[in-house]
Amino acid sequence: MAALIRNYRFLIGAFAAVMLILLLRSSSRETTIDIARNVASSATRPSVPPEDTKETQFKTLPISNEPGYVTDSKTDSKNPKVADAVKLTSSSSASSSSSSSSGSKCTKDHSFVIMIDAGSTGSRIHVYEFDTCTQPPTLINETFEMLKPGLSSFDTDAEGAAKSLDPLLEKALEAVPQDKRSCTPVAVKATAGLRLLGEAKSSKILQAVRSHLENDYPFPVVEGSAGIEIMSGDDEGVYAWITTNYLLGNIGTGSKIPTTAVFDLGGGSTQIVFEPTFPGEEKMIDGEHKYDLNFGGYDYTLYQFSHLGYGLMQGRNKINSILLESALKKGSIVEGDFKSKNNKISTPCLPPNVNATDVEVKLGDSTYIIDFIGPKVPAGAQCRFLADHILNKDAKCSNPPCSFNGVHQPSLVRTFKETNDLYIFSYFYDRTRPLGMPLSFTLNELVDLARLVCDSQQTWNSVLSGIDGSLEELEKDPYFCLDLSFQVSLLHTGYDIPLHRELKTAQTIAGNELGWCLGASLPLLESDNWKCKVKQIN
Repeated sequence: MAALIRNYRFLIGAFAAVMLILLLRSSSRETTIDIARNVASSATRPSVPPEDTKETQFKTLPISNEPGYVTDSKTDSKNPKVADAVKLTSSSSASSSSSSSSGSKCTKDHSFVIMIDAGSTGSRIHVYEFDTCTQPPTLINETFEMLKPGLSSFDTDAEGAAKSLDPLLEKALEAVPQDKRSCTPVAVKATAGLRLLGEAKSSKILQAVRSHLENDYPFPVVEGSAGIEIMSGDDEGVYAWITTNYLLGNIGTGSKIPTTAVFDLGGGSTQIVFEPTFPGEEKMIDGEHKYDLNFGGYDYTLYQFSHLGYGLMQGRNKINSILLESALKKGSIVEGDFKSKNNKISTPCLPPNVNATDVEVKLGDSTYIIDFIGPKVPAGAQCRFLADHILNKDAKCSNPPCSFNGVHQPSLVRTFKETNDLYIFSYFYDRTRPLGMPLSFTLNELVDLARLVCDSQQTWNSVLSGIDGSLEELEKDPYFCLDLSFQVSLLHTGYDIPLHRELKTAQTIAGNELGWCLGASLPLLESDNWKCKVKQIN
């Protein structure tokens, strides 16, 4: 009987050893996650970057693919044969893994890419450092700098526009090691501001920028139109979508998971990009809005559209021009009298007893200088009406459903789950964060904020006195009422986002700037449209 028990114990021990060995071998063959990202918590308030410089570092955590075992004192003492077998298997597997990895260890140095964003209100440089041993590459560090004004403000002074980028390029020289400069590509991509300047003027500016970079700096300029260009709106939106989802870990991680929708609000245009999911056999209709993307080995069918002329600054001008046209019809403003001191117009888009003086309002080819006078009582509802009006929501919709201006857009309610995030950034962030809005809020809360800032200063004091700096922001900047009313109209009336829907906003994720620049830089790491410079210019 004792012999039978011993044999029984031996069989149980042997069976356990075999199962553990098979389990360990199976785990050693699992795919290792390529990229580890530290994503900032939505509860953390990011610091607003200073005007002079911002340099942040994005660190990845090393992930080991060597198998191991968990020690168990009971197993060690009662079943030494099992414990020894597990340890022996783990040791040999680790040795094999180490030997295999050492033979194929990546020896590539880090690569750098320089991307200059020539926006409508200023220029920004991003210097990215990548570890290219992973696919897709891992972002290690980003150096960021911005300056004002933008290239479009130089108008006919093309050489002056090109040289205005020098402070940014000096930052790039500091960030890129000398031995890497000749193989660090640089690209300059302008957005809506330069596009609105006109083809003749913008072409001269872009040519002057290319000549300045090629002759005076050591970095190879990306060849063709992709190097120095006015970027199309669809590329701008899709690159912003890549940036956001890459930093959030939604793409490029070896699996297909739900993605985030992005809404970018610049000075001259606004972009929407998301991955809709249709019921049954329904698919997205073909058109310029459809964008097929492959990233990290997975296919994504995106809806994207760039609404030129509906950026924040253009939205301001559209609303103000409606008021100007009305004043011209009434005769309170004399047509052609562009700079008269008598050019005063009452507007509902200012708080009571607040004025905005010397405002440039473009109407056709003419520019009027207007003093806008706030109403006697809060009139935020009327301002919201004007903001809705400029969206041209009643335009003919050839391919329903449509967002605004007759542009087709799949319904966010129907094709984008509420469990998926909506990220709004750029001017959406810049106009809400200084007033104390958190990094996550509902659209209805944004409506309340717009109503608040269009109210009286007495209301500001009672509600916002506990939020550092918010009262100072409202007192020095009269445009919050107009800007937030426009943002609410754009998101709710324009894009049809329900009022209860949660919105997330950020300036950075894991210390890296949101926007299109990172998404546009990743393809340059494997591009064949630039070559290392043979001779460096010091």
